[in-house]
Amino acid sequence: MTQANRKRRMVSSPVMVRVQAILRKEMVREFLAELMSTYVMMVFGLGSVAHMVVGGEFGSFLGVNLGFGFGVTMGVHIAGKISGAHMNAAVTFTNCALGHLPWKKFPVYLLGQFLGSFLAAATIYGLFYTAIFNYSGGQLTVTGPLATANIFATYLPDHMTLWSGFLNEVLLTGMLQLCLFAITDKRNNPALQGTQAVVIGLLVVIIGVSLGMNTGYAINPSRDLPPRFFTFIAGWGIQVFRAKDWWWVPLVAPPLGAFLGGIIYSVFVGSAIAQEPQLLENLMEYEHHKIPKTMTHQVATSTLTGVYVSPDNRPSAQPVPPLSDSISMEQF
Repeated sequence: MTQANRKRRMVSSPVMVRVQAILRKEMVREFLAELMSTYVMMVFGLGSVAHMVVGGEFGSFLGVNLGFGFGVTMGVHIAGKISGAHMNAAVTFTNCALGHLPWKKFPVYLLGQFLGSFLAAATIYGLFYTAIFNYSGGQLTVTGPLATANIFATYLPDHMTLWSGFLNEVLLTGMLQLCLFAITDKRNNPALQGTQAVVIGLLVVIIGVSLGMNTGYAINPSRDLPPRFFTFIAGWGIQVFRAKDWWWVPLVAPPLGAFLGGIIYSVFVGSAIAQEPQLLENLMEYEHHKIPKTMTHQVATSTLTGVYVSPDNRPSAQPVPPLSDSISMEQF
């Protein structure tokens, strides 16, 4: 038995070493960080939506905002120091487009986010399976009074057109990205060290309670497309992609809005911050050149003023020493 255990250790040890070596790679760690953080955010977020849709008195729209907001907070705590905890393909796209993240990492982040979101949708479906079927009478519908597909993805309401919904998502995601840059910009007035996760979560809550009524504030392709695909294969069918042709809007509008929000912050706020140290440096350089010249002039004047030399007897090349070292400059 002892020899068998030794053989197992000999076999498993190289395998574990290889696994550990793989897990130490930067992109692998970032992929897993985005997967886990997005999974946690989406479980809390979709769970709160399930409470609102099928839970009756157990859920509310405020509960949805709190669920997604503090789900984001937990995600930032999980992956903030590893990948930056984007949990949002629009945020990742903007960071790559503005040069804050290499483009080679974009598919890694995207895959982690999409997989984490898909797994979260499957988890919520498993947890609330009986409640969903009890609420809908066994029918998985996309639209109508007993629709349950909206637990997992956003859908355009009747009072909005497709393009008004598109602009709504552009604006909300632009607000999100602009505020994210402000919260994390160390050159400006960032959130206090250790409070970034809570502040970012509160930002999501604020967007939801103030602007989330129209389209459900998807503001994130990683939040909408993977759960929508899950509902497609779980029984809701192709209607999840056909309902008012909305499915592509949460995929396209958020990256556009986030990019515009990032550009607006960089141009109108970031560029001004970048110039401030240069202006300060120029001022210091001016003072540096100004003060020595004044002091030199004063010293030369005081030295020559303290000594009287007749013009007829003035040496042509030799400097004149001061009358006394104890003479005070203030006397002159």
